[in-house]
Amino acid sequence: MPSLKIPVRSQDHAQGSPDAAVTLVEYGDYQCPYCGEAYPIVKRLQELLGNHLRFVFRNFPIAELHPNAIGAAVTAEFAAAHGRFWPVHDAIYENQERLGLPLYEELMSGQGLSPDELRAALESGAYEERIRNDFQGGVRSGVNGTPSFFINGQRYDGAADLRAMADALGEAIAAAGSTRRT
Repeated sequence: MPSLKIPVRSQDHAQGSPDAAVTLVEYGDYQCPYCGEAYPIVKRLQELLGNHLRFVFRNFPIAELHPNAIGAAVTAEFAAAHGRFWPVHDAIYENQERLGLPLYEELMSGQGLSPDELRAALESGAYEERIRNDFQGGVRSGVNGTPSFFINGQRYDGAADLRAMADALGEAIAAAGSTRRT
């Protein structure tokens, strides 16, 4: 089974404690409809598992299929540079059917960020190296589609539905608990 080749680092976009029993890493594409379907499932898993789960998001835009994926990723990275990654990440998925500059500018205004600075970042290619590095790390880890998930460094190949993922994460939490006791 493929494993995560780039370990979770401090510069990753993460929610939850680094000491959580389980780390769930997603390689996602903001325009991918399957990622859009997985988004509320991940949110629900975070609610259910609380401090047992750390969630990490990495960019894996498949630009050949999703022409708005890179612009959405740049928008999220621009927001991250201003400490607003998660609200913008969530808003992009919640408005997936509206991807494009008007939405991105609206999101920036809503976060108190400059739409003009975002446009400049989009035009200059700012943040594309970060996105490319995430993408290449995904390729090295065996990612060939989105969403792709890793649970404690091991690729999760089960169904991206709430029950299957909750079961797999529960097993990982139990395994982490037995490992910590020894």
